[in-house]
Amino acid sequence: MSYQKGAMMQYFHWYLPDDGKHWDRLKDEAQTLAEKGFTSLWMPPAYKGVGGKSEVGYGVYDLYDLGEFDQKGSIRTKYGTREQYLDALKALKANGIRAYADIVLNHMMGGDQVEAVKAIPYPRDNRLNPKGELHEIEAYTHFNFPARQGKYSSFEWHWWHFDAVDYNANNPDDDSTIFVFEGKSFDDYVALEKGNFDYLMGCDLDFGEESVRDQLVEWGKWYVETTNVDGFRIDAAKHISAWFFPDWLEAMNQVVGEPLFAVAEYWEFSVEALEAYIHNTQGKVALFDVPLHFNFHSASQEGDRYDMRQILDGTLVKKQPAFAVTFVANHDSQALQALESVVEPWFKPLAYAIILLRQDGYPCVFYPDYYGTEYEDEGQDGQIHKVIMPSHQWLIDKFLDARQRYTYGAQYDYFDHPNTIGWTCLGDEEHPQAMAVILSNGAEGKKWMEVGKPNTTFIDLTEHVPEPVQTNDKGWGEFRCDGGSVSVWVEVA
Repeated sequence: MSYQKGAMMQYFHWYLPDDGKHWDRLKDEAQTLAEKGFTSLWMPPAYKGVGGKSEVGYGVYDLYDLGEFDQKGSIRTKYGTREQYLDALKALKANGIRAYADIVLNHMMGGDQVEAVKAIPYPRDNRLNPKGELHEIEAYTHFNFPARQGKYSSFEWHWWHFDAVDYNANNPDDDSTIFVFEGKSFDDYVALEKGNFDYLMGCDLDFGEESVRDQLVEWGKWYVETTNVDGFRIDAAKHISAWFFPDWLEAMNQVVGEPLFAVAEYWEFSVEALEAYIHNTQGKVALFDVPLHFNFHSASQEGDRYDMRQILDGTLVKKQPAFAVTFVANHDSQALQALESVVEPWFKPLAYAIILLRQDGYPCVFYPDYYGTEYEDEGQDGQIHKVIMPSHQWLIDKFLDARQRYTYGAQYDYFDHPNTIGWTCLGDEEHPQAMAVILSNGAEGKKWMEVGKPNTTFIDLTEHVPEPVQTNDKGWGEFRCDGGSVSVWVEVA
């Protein structure tokens, strides 16, 4: 499922400037990113959201509006116009970088007209037991996109295309209720949190409705033909019937004549739940390794009290490596977001070494970890906080280069100390140079490791440890790293 030696970047985060120039920045950066070793980019949702030009992209209004129509207060999206988007995609293609589109098919928001419909109220935290009787509500479920006037598609959405909403125009102050429409029920093969986790937000698409499935296939074909993307990041997968995506992806594959890559966001700590999703999607969809992210989060919080021998325990990359997209952080986990689970800056070089310099998994680098950023937002305490995310670009570039050069051949693990772990890659016939990686979450570390190169000099490409290491006549060396740091040892050219 993963691409050999590939490396992805999530080319956005929650707090990008609302300047309409993101697609232009991507176009300008494409060649440099390719030269650095990135082989694919996951881009933000490109279509118009309920928030217009300020919408990050997950409050979907019109899937067909890529920044072309004056809807929701703007023509462009937060990231730019349709023309800018397509130009950026062409630049990626010209530089050999695969483009992965973020697709949000779970819900729609910002309906154009209200519809009267009968519904049963459910509490948000209990989707199995209603809290009232069937009664009439008014829901913004009619989407007719008046500004687009039927261009690309004349399809209009109505209440029967959805199974539930969380807003009743007759009682707008009620924010504790989900309304399930008459004759509808929550979709199956979704996560079981709160009894059934089909509903997330907005107007929830009813995947049991054939016309909904058909429309999403029609839109998908249009999107693939329009953009020529190479794959998809599937948003909110735990809220959507798992059986839908194998069929949908097959329809997309027929458009392009080859399998498109797909990775789903299934935000779940349990690796068993992720393995079940892989089974339910017939092995057609990779998954982000959320358990590994949480291990990184815990390790960064606990410091030298965390047992580094356990860093890969319970992870997808350990259990199902061919389906694992490994990552350190993303837009949902960053500080001040709803799913906040920060990996502290001191630990990020160690975490990126683990995902970029090991042979298993398809690693994904987070935009602000590469470029750095500062932003302010309201926290859960109601106070405004300033967040600074430092750039790790210099080290990540080193790791990307090493990934292309040295992660070949036999890989030997030395996960034998609670604070200091390491591994070696011995190389193969086409890539004969060896590499040793050592990292510590405590004091300065050292470890004897085999690299298969007798009487050979190794240097630390991170430049953290200036003194070289000389291997013995058996091909072993005592490799070192600073405290709370990582060193990557490679043969002197």
